[in-house]
Amino acid sequence: MNVKFIALLGFAFLMQACIDDLNVTPEDPLSTTVDQFYSRPNAYEEAISGVYGNLSLTGTDGAGSSNIGGIDAGTSQYGRTLWYMQVLATDEVIWSYENDPGTREIQRNIWNAANPIFRGMFSRAMFHVALVNEFLRESTPEKLASRGVSDPQRVAKIEEYRLEARAHRALAYYHMMDLFGKAPFVTENDPINTAGPEYNRQQLFDFVESELLEILPNLKAPRTNEAGRLDQGFARMILAKIYLNAEVYVNENRYADCLEQCNAIITGGYTLNPNYLNNFKADNNLSSEMIFAIQSDGNVTQNFGPTTVMINGSVGSIEQNGASLGVGAGGWGGALRLRKQFVQKFDGTDFENDARNTIIAGSRIIEITDVADRDSGYILAKFSNVSSTGVPGPNSTFVDTDFPLFRLADAYLMYAECALRGAGSESIALGYVNSLRERANNGSSAANITASEMTLDFILDERARELHWESHRRQDLIRFNKYTGGIYNWAWKGNGANGISIPSHLKLYPIPEASLASNPNLTQNPGY
Repeated sequence: MNVKFIALLGFAFLMQACIDDLNVTPEDPLSTTVDQFYSRPNAYEEAISGVYGNLSLTGTDGAGSSNIGGIDAGTSQYGRTLWYMQVLATDEVIWSYENDPGTREIQRNIWNAANPIFRGMFSRAMFHVALVNEFLRESTPEKLASRGVSDPQRVAKIEEYRLEARAHRALAYYHMMDLFGKAPFVTENDPINTAGPEYNRQQLFDFVESELLEILPNLKAPRTNEAGRLDQGFARMILAKIYLNAEVYVNENRYADCLEQCNAIITGGYTLNPNYLNNFKADNNLSSEMIFAIQSDGNVTQNFGPTTVMINGSVGSIEQNGASLGVGAGGWGGALRLRKQFVQKFDGTDFENDARNTIIAGSRIIEITDVADRDSGYILAKFSNVSSTGVPGPNSTFVDTDFPLFRLADAYLMYAECALRGAGSESIALGYVNSLRERANNGSSAANITASEMTLDFILDERARELHWESHRRQDLIRFNKYTGGIYNWAWKGNGANGISIPSHLKLYPIPEASLASNPNLTQNPGY
């Protein structure tokens, strides 16, 4: 982790201490305080740090605080709510404590618009938009001139921050487009406290695409920015994602555009980490493969985010293996276990020596017939609060491990999928797939595949093997038409122990009830 850009959050949360609905906008009465703040030497660094910090933190009073009214920290942290909605709702994992609000409904695919996790994600993403908009309002050339900021180097640095802020806003709207299919649309050009009109998927797609293409040339080149800050690779990954899923989002084939972005990422200076698991350790910020991560520091930025949840949750109720993962011996007592269908992705001799296979079976049974039985179902040891040199993080609850939002291996697999869908070279794609397999097998080519084995179904499974628990699975299953319906079922899908068909409207989450109530411009998604 690198905490420089997420340790200073005073301004960002001063501007809006608490919100009660999706219209997360800074309050205007603090205008005098704003001018006082911006008279400080590092004001703009602190302000942009608030934007970055919103991905990690939930409030200013410690890990248990939340600046979203009526929602606790555990259901309003950006990365955690994203993880719940992209991973817990799929075949990859099960959460043992179903009394935790919203989790039972998500992992059984029986949710409704009252789910607090949906409200947490919706509000947190719109808070991100609001923070960006306010930063952009307060950093215009006119504002800088009025505050006596004229040094060319200083002005150029603030312009860098403005570009990064716009990329953050594109990220938030990308997630809203993917999860909810719509969002209230507000920019820095709108007055403070504007509710915003409803933008549909096409409108959000067009905005995210045009915004990123406009700022991309002026963002820092890959791996040249300060640690923890985004660069061109961040923007290209979002573009690659929206193009890869364009048939879902806007009914357009954009695989050639996705491949173009993947090419730029792959040749942009990132390299695969020779050790797969070093991407998920306490010092994974050092990985040459990491394009962008949600930062975490066990002492400075304590939060109940995805890596704290995954690592503590991975500790088995039987195994008590927390020390090996850098947390308390008992962790969270078997909070997370694996659904059988995910475990079976690693069946066969090809995966006996695969570093990606961190599944622990022990004396456990693979079936989870009772979700509350923490002794059933296999567990996983992918993420760890121990560094690549074997040093545990300084805190045994709150981890130092960053959450990998985007990494190079994903670009390899996106390229391969695009090639199989008619864009790009299948021979190059095969090389990318086998480079991941060789990395996973300590340089051995024993588990490499042939061209005839590289099918779309293989790619879907390989994405699960390479990227599991990294918040990609729901999106992947939807793109491959295996999420809703009954073509592919998994344990507890649709609330059936062995999985049952679920209706197609579940490809989108409902707009939270509180969000509908607060903005009359919003409409509910079909089926809810």
